[in-house]
Amino acid sequence: MQFDYIIVGAGSAGCVLANRLSADPAVSVLLLEAGGPDAKLEIQIPAAYTKLHGSAVDWGFWTEPQTALNGRRIYQPRGKTLGGCSSTNAMAYVRGNRLDYDDWSASGNAGWSYKDLLPYFIRSEHNEQYEQLDPGYHGTEGPLNVTFATRFQTPLAAAFVESCKQTGIPGNNDYNGAQQAGAGLFQFTIKDGRRHSAATAFLKPVLKRPNLNVITHAQTTQILIQNDRATGVEFITGKNQIQQAMARREVILSAGAFHSPQLLMLSGIGPAEGLRSVGIPVKKHLSGVGQNLQDHVFTGVSSLSSQRASSANFHLKPLNQFKGLVQYFLNRNGPMTISPLEAVAFLRVNDPSTEVQPDRINMQFHFAPVHFGNDGRTDFYDLSTYPTTDGYTVLPTLLKPKSRGYIGLQSKNPLDAPVIQPNYLIDDTDCQVLVNGLRKAIEVMQADAFGRFSLGINHPTEYSSDDALWQHILNVLEPVYHPVGTCKMGHDELAVVDADLRVRGIEGLRVIDASIMPTIVSGNTNAPVIMIAEKGADLILGRKISRTNAVGAVTSTK
Repeated sequence: MQFDYIIVGAGSAGCVLANRLSADPAVSVLLLEAGGPDAKLEIQIPAAYTKLHGSAVDWGFWTEPQTALNGRRIYQPRGKTLGGCSSTNAMAYVRGNRLDYDDWSASGNAGWSYKDLLPYFIRSEHNEQYEQLDPGYHGTEGPLNVTFATRFQTPLAAAFVESCKQTGIPGNNDYNGAQQAGAGLFQFTIKDGRRHSAATAFLKPVLKRPNLNVITHAQTTQILIQNDRATGVEFITGKNQIQQAMARREVILSAGAFHSPQLLMLSGIGPAEGLRSVGIPVKKHLSGVGQNLQDHVFTGVSSLSSQRASSANFHLKPLNQFKGLVQYFLNRNGPMTISPLEAVAFLRVNDPSTEVQPDRINMQFHFAPVHFGNDGRTDFYDLSTYPTTDGYTVLPTLLKPKSRGYIGLQSKNPLDAPVIQPNYLIDDTDCQVLVNGLRKAIEVMQADAFGRFSLGINHPTEYSSDDALWQHILNVLEPVYHPVGTCKMGHDELAVVDADLRVRGIEGLRVIDASIMPTIVSGNTNAPVIMIAEKGADLILGRKISRTNAVGAVTSTK
């Protein structure tokens, strides 16, 4: 088999690339996906999101023991199906902060400032509430549907936004617009009450193109390299048959922050000493492959609600789930049409390490109309452990962690899971910022706007000191599964790709996914990954966005 372009991974980035590269009928494209089609019913139902973890569409990884978390191993869900994590995530559409991208540009990555990248966000987007949002920041002609939750909403969402205002966090109806800071309702990748994944938005509409080949249940095991050039890939199909595909132009890794560095290392590209230790011949020493792992983490504080059926816990009961599904399938309405998240706030809490610009955000409050409890007994990834008592939770999320981890190899067997060592909270500054965020979240929970709902935070006296808050964090901390940075873009000794996303020292090979982020963005990472793929496609094709017109349509030229 021979193609012009081979894309490894049909996640958010891979689906975008397959769409954009195959738009030229003279170009042939192969897209390889280790998982299967996105046929699982729960993928399409927004409220069924938590039932995807630990299922056949989840890689289900675990970290190494975390020193700062009393040796806990932390679950790491990763999408294993067409659409990748966009088929299994909570559907939040968040671009991050303009300063995130300006930092990338300032560190020497030309073309990656916010001004450069905004047109790519706009290119992808079809925003249902375009006229209600900041003009000039949104699109209506892109394939990816973005919307507020218009078919169902609990009264707790408005109470959260008002509580934020009462505690000094301004309201903001468009955190993807001119200003990120403030509290408002989430924007989601949902359409007509169904998840609108990258597979649904970008891949499925073009599957009939004769120049696009998609193979599922095909796990890539190595990149074929000759004379410092990527010439193709080797992969295993569902029948355990080893096959090869050759690339006339480029091989593109879009396998994510865990698998892209793993695949580079399995192919002999990475830290020489580490490769030799597992018996892999070194083809190109790149010390940064697998390094610089960053992720968001959150803790949470819950309150019981005085109003029956005001939260998602009510709908966890079997009879209520059945009623909700009937409503969903008959009318495409009701509680099954929404994400487990409803509202959000972006803010800055005290960071003891440095003075910063006011626009820099280091904390995100995810608001969920779900009572998780405050004792650490609820497993975020197992619905059977959730209380069925009504309540709600604010989840303070550390957005700019200073802690860094790595991805490694257990062996040279490509079917072994990678070594995942995030080193969560090993930097003391991260710990203090998260404690400060939790204290602010408790203040929001105790604001008057929650008064008619709140039965009080469980055990409020336990949160009287930083030590008490830290013990609570140890009990309930979880990642937001936003791993990035393991094939970082840049020019320093840890850089794996350049500003054109080309792997250093290997021709015909690029990485285009979350792993290229030098530093993690200030918010959920799916929208930025789609943007990276949009720009990556133009880099491959030698195009530049020339202008954005008044309605958000983007024109590209050679």
